[in-house]
Parts: sequence; C-alpha cells; structure tokens
Amino acid sequence: MSPASRNIQTSPSPSDLRNMLGANLRRLTRHAVSISALCRDLGINRTQFNRYLAGESFPRPDVLHRICRFFEVDARILLEPLDQIDSVRQDLLHHPAVADFIGAGAIAVDQDLFPSGFYRFTRRSFMDDERYVQGLVYVFREDFFTFIRGFEAKEAMRAQGLRTDPKTREFRGFLLPQEGGLAALVSRRNSLTTSFNYLAKIASFQNNYWVGYAARTVGESVTGRRVTRLVYEHLGSDRGTIMAAARNSGFCDESQLVQFHRTQLRVDEPFT
Repeated sequence: MSPASRNIQTSPSPSDLRNMLGANLRRLTRHAVSISALCRDLGINRTQFNRYLAGESFPRPDVLHRICRFFEVDARILLEPLDQIDSVRQDLLHHPAVADFIGAGAIAVDQDLFPSGFYRFTRRSFMDDERYVQGLVYVFREDFFTFIRGFEAKEAMRAQGLRTDPKTREFRGFLLPQEGGLAALVSRRNSLTTSFNYLAKIASFQNNYWVGYAARTVGESVTGRRVTRLVYEHLGSDRGTIMAAARNSGFCDESQLVQFHRTQLRVDEPFT
C-alpha cells in the first residue's frame, strides 16, 4: 500500500471534522460576553452558528474564512485542537506558562462591571503633591478584550522633559476582572512608562463611579509619589459633559476638583 493510500484511509471523517471545528469554536468563544453579539460581529446567523458549535454543520468556505480572520486563526481549526495550532493566540497572556492564571476565563470584562465609553478620572499628581490630575479616557471592546486609551496632560509631559505631540502623549492599556473590581495595565507607546490601576465600583446617585488607586513603575529613589488614590466617573453619552471634561483635563488645584471626586480621593487622609 502506498503512503498516499494510507493517508487517504486515515483521513478524518466529515463527522470528525465537524466535531473538531465545534470543539475549537467552543474554546474560541468561551470568553464571549454574548454569543448573539458575537454572531452580529461575524455576520453569521445565530442558529447556524449554534450548529457549528454543536458539530452539526460546516460553514461555507467564505464563512470559514470570516471566522478564521475574526479569531486570528487558520483553517487548521478543522483538523487540530487549538493547543496544537502554533498560530493561535501566541500572546503573553495566553502563553502556556501563565494561561491558567491570567488568560483562562479572566479576560472578558462584563459591561455591567465596567461599561464602554468615556470616563473622567482624577488622582493626585505623582510629581507635585499639591496638585491633582484630571483626565479623560475612552474604554472600548474588541475581540472579547477591554481596552483603554487616553492622552497624558501636556504639562505633565513637559515636567518630565518629554515631547507634547499626541503620539508621544498617548497611552493605552487593557483591563482584567479582579476579585471585587478590575485592574488595568496602562503604558505609553513602546512601554515608555507603565502604571497599574485598580478600581472597584462604589454606591453613587447615578451608579457611575469607581474608586481605587494608581501605581507607577519607578524606583524608590525617584522623587514624588509612587501610589495614589484614583477616581473614575463614567460620563455616558452626553456630549456636553464629555467635551467639558476634555477641556478641563490636565493639572488642577484641590479647589478645582469635582466635589464628589474630591470626597472619594480623601485628600486629607494618607494612602495606606
């Protein structure tokens, strides 16, 4: 028997291929907040996608291509388990060394925990103990992940001897759910600086406030604070409120803080 004949005889059956695809799709979608929303993003009928998940049906070639592009995998999801496909999620959070600790079931941040949209944040300045920083950030979701984007105040950049163009000022990061709240790792381009933030939702009139702390990655010899309290306020969709927060971004004095922000920062109490 020729090698080609042996390969044909050992090829997986259509049922095997459907089951493999279904198993891989179930793993790829396990962090999805909503299968219905996922199907809308993919442009695939929910009932038909459920048939793929159950191993009952194959997608058309164009639909398979759409699925592969969305999840950043290739057509080997028909043939091999995800763990054996080198091109699948080869990023830091999903590396085998930490996947069960950071990347497993702990990536998707539920909208109820922290909704997408614009936030006003306030904290004490790391550089000047008598001043505070007000800023505006945008939280958005892509591929089941939750990201954050904003721009550091020009005055803060000048104080560090850095350029003040938008590209240099921009920072981005990602959020992870934590016990009782959420964490964010945020950095400027090329990891020039990095900060760790922790936030927990608090009771408020509009239920739109989170309080925690921000920590910057610097050594003990560096002057200024390394950790300080942090307040986030979800601004909703009111354009006027969002634009006002943008105009007021930057350094400010205690008297210029939003009153509820000042209360939550507990400016007269040391951080412990």
